[in-house]
Amino acid sequence: MSEPVLEIRDLRKSFGALKATDGVSLDLRPGQIHALIGPNGAGKSTLIHQIAGSLKADSGTIRFLGEDIGNLDMAARARLGLARSFQISSLAQEFSALRNVMLAVQARQGSSFRFFRQVTRDKDLTEPAMAMLERVDLAARAHVPAAELSHGERRQLEIAIALALAPNAFLLDEPMAGMGPEGSKRLTTFLDGLRHEAPMLLVEHDMDAVFALADRISVLVYGRIIASGTVDEIRSDPEVRRAYLGEAA
Repeated sequence: MSEPVLEIRDLRKSFGALKATDGVSLDLRPGQIHALIGPNGAGKSTLIHQIAGSLKADSGTIRFLGEDIGNLDMAARARLGLARSFQISSLAQEFSALRNVMLAVQARQGSSFRFFRQVTRDKDLTEPAMAMLERVDLAARAHVPAAELSHGERRQLEIAIALALAPNAFLLDEPMAGMGPEGSKRLTTFLDGLRHEAPMLLVEHDMDAVFALADRISVLVYGRIIASGTVDEIRSDPEVRRAYLGEAA
């Protein structure tokens, strides 16, 4: 079996008496989509924040590409290739879709942001940025400000930005949120094709998408993983059905 790209061991985070992350351990391996599911308030986004570096864990280890990244900030983790899309959009709303992706390309190249007006004409930035927009079917909306994009288009733009960072792994926090059935179906197909480009840790409430995409599923309830396994194993687990899927055991 291949070595994990992302390895989390006994991660813990408390807010006062609330144990938001309670001894979580999981792996993400090459070519894999590992879905993290659970009811609202289970601690899924808190866990993603800790992995991405926007929130520091109280204890436990996070290893990425064999390196302990627990003391690295979010920017340093992104430079290592840990690309995150957000549950709540973090786009530069006044910038066009193209400029948003160009910023990611520029960050990957390590160049300065001080002269952005001039670099908008730099083919080393515009061409790879446009290529990412084409991959997510947003090329025709390249010059539209992010604020004027539909909700689904903004989610597509976030994926394009993540792709522009040339990631070694994706952290996707509810990419289907707010999408209709057709949009979710298109994004599911697109993500399925990305799994061999970089593995994904996917937080998602759309169970049709989860069951279609996931190689492995971990179920988080009150900050603890109560089950982890294949789609069939999770579907048939009586504790999962009782605690999350809303079925009788």
